[in-house]
Parts: sequence; structure tokens; C-alpha cells
Amino acid sequence: QVQLVESGGGLVQAGGSLRLSCAASGSIFSAMGWYRQAPGKQRELVASITRGGVSNYAASVKGRFTISRDNAKGTVFLQMNSLKPEDTAVYYCNAEGPTSWGTTIYWGQGTQVTVSS
Repeated sequence: QVQLVESGGGLVQAGGSLRLSCAASGSIFSAMGWYRQAPGKQRELVASITRGGVSNYAASVKGRFTISRDNAKGTVFLQMNSLKPEDTAVYYCNAEGPTSWGTTIYWGQGTQVTVSS
């Protein structure tokens, strides 16, 4: 059974830092990533990383956030620095894994990040 469990969210002042972790189990995952959803907005990609370590970032977080992963432990991290109030959202981990018919995307339950001004 595939499980993705996020941790590390919380309340931080603008300019501060947080580190999110996502422990994924139950499969071998190719791409992994972080999405976020603010109230009244659509879920959006924050960052993604391939199994080989190639990363991709949303323009709004480039230079402030860093995604990394530990393939041996099935864990993906998001280091968030210089946080802004507009970064406030529920952050979701996702991972692409194989199925008998191709691939599918798994999601975690989300972790709240609140940045106060």
C-alpha cells in the first residue's frame, strides 16, 4: 500500500525558513514533487525532482526554495527560505509510481504552512 506522509509545516514569520519532509513508502517512485493550494486558489506546482535529481521550480519560488530527495529512504524534502506571506498554503507531496497499466500519481494529506507578515 502506497503512503505519503508529510511533516514540517507550521507558522513562521516573513523572512523565516521551514523544511518540509515527505516519507513515501510502498513503491519505487520516479518523479516526486510539492504542490500547494492557497484558499480560493487552484493547486499549483511548487517544485519537482526526478529520480536522477533533475529539479524544476515555479518562478515564484526559484532561488528561495530547494527540493531534494533521498531515494534510498523514499523521502523528498522542500527547504523553504525567505518565506513570504503569499507562500501561505497547504503543501502537498506527490509521487509518480508504477501500476500494472502504466503510472499513477499519489498524494499526501497535506501540511499547512502559514507565513505571517
